[in-house]
Amino acid sequence: MIAEAAGLALLAALSPTALLVTAVYLGSAQPRRTSLFYLAGAVTMSLAVAVVFLVVLRSAGLSLPSHRTARYGLRLVLGALLLLAASVVAVRKPRQPDPAKAGQGIVSRMIANPAAVTAYLAGVIVFGPSLTFLAAVQVIATARAGLGLTAAALAVVVAIAVLLVWLPLVLYLYDPKLTVRHLALLNRWLRAHGTTIIVGVLVVAGLILVVNGSYGLIAN
Repeated sequence: MIAEAAGLALLAALSPTALLVTAVYLGSAQPRRTSLFYLAGAVTMSLAVAVVFLVVLRSAGLSLPSHRTARYGLRLVLGALLLLAASVVAVRKPRQPDPAKAGQGIVSRMIANPAAVTAYLAGVIVFGPSLTFLAAVQVIATARAGLGLTAAALAVVVAIAVLLVWLPLVLYLYDPKLTVRHLALLNRWLRAHGTTIIVGVLVVAGLILVVNGSYGLIAN
């Protein structure tokens, strides 16, 4: 259960936007403070979404053996939505936040002038509910696990989901100059290939859920 949820959480973590914002904050005047507030916002939103979604699914009884059809039906629907989202992203090609173009979007305006409050809000916005993250949480919510194991699994999923915030921060504390230099290179690469990464993540997660959901329904 934890391994499957962690795999989907890792796909959810592969967000070019999240890493681009991290790179901007680590290059700001107060990199540690700003990045910590960004991380706090990311954790707050991720944890809140995870708990709410888990409670909703558990309240619906999807972890019970008698709700096997509904459980796998949910996975099939989530998978189909992820594949649909992949096609939409491929066509629309969303633009990545750019602090040099503050009028481009709300996240761009927030990171244009890094500060504790705006960094926290940026974390909340960037890590809002995503289909890949919800897919990871539903694995936990639909499993027959006790409170302790459920809490541990949620903690693992949230930690992995915000990986591209805390990992660069840890590396920055170890070697600031090297981290900033590599993040700048990665930043430029992501601006060129961000859409491809997003589409790839959505397709992989979608296929996993469609196959899993279809198999469960057929076996039932």
